[in-house]
Amino acid sequence: MAIVNISNEPADLACPSCDLVFDVSLLGDGESARCSRCGHFLTIYREDALHRVMAFTSSALILLVLACCFPFMTFKASGLESVMTLPETALKLWLYDMPGLSLLVAAFIIIIPALMLLLMLVLVTALLLNRNYSWLRFVGRLVYTLESWSMVEVFFIGVLVSLVKIAKMATIVMGISFWAYGAFSILFILALSGLDRAQCWRRIEALGSYE
Repeated sequence: MAIVNISNEPADLACPSCDLVFDVSLLGDGESARCSRCGHFLTIYREDALHRVMAFTSSALILLVLACCFPFMTFKASGLESVMTLPETALKLWLYDMPGLSLLVAAFIIIIPALMLLLMLVLVTALLLNRNYSWLRFVGRLVYTLESWSMVEVFFIGVLVSLVKIAKMATIVMGISFWAYGAFSILFILALSGLDRAQCWRRIEALGSYE
């Protein structure tokens, strides 16, 4: 991938770190831009970015549904067997009188990621169809706001770490949901990274200027 350090000519994208303004309109497919003053990453341009995001997002949404419908893990110890699903990770906390923590877990690993995927599908579909709607900017802001509240990869890494300790006390069988959520986590990250903030807003603003 070519890395383009754009000269400090007046244009339409300001560095979020030092506020230096750059012209990123001449980027070619696969080229990215970094601030020439502080080196902060600015944007990357891909001609098929929206199609990539659409594919990753729709696939991730299907995998998330599968992850919620099948067993996540099965624990076997001393002749006893316990099956846990993904929604039960939050439900168990509720049953143990921790409703606040239960709601946070459900929000961070299921509700917010699902909402983000749905919003991204709506946003990308509108951009691919070149349709400008009054709610388009609000949806874009909401997606990038919710991004910092999604803990998909944190949860899955935490599960992997905890498996090392639990494996000493019980036999663990990973269910379909476990693998589905693992694949979902990867696709979710790819979808978010593919929806470049600067390029997304340029498309939204361009649609607005056509009216």
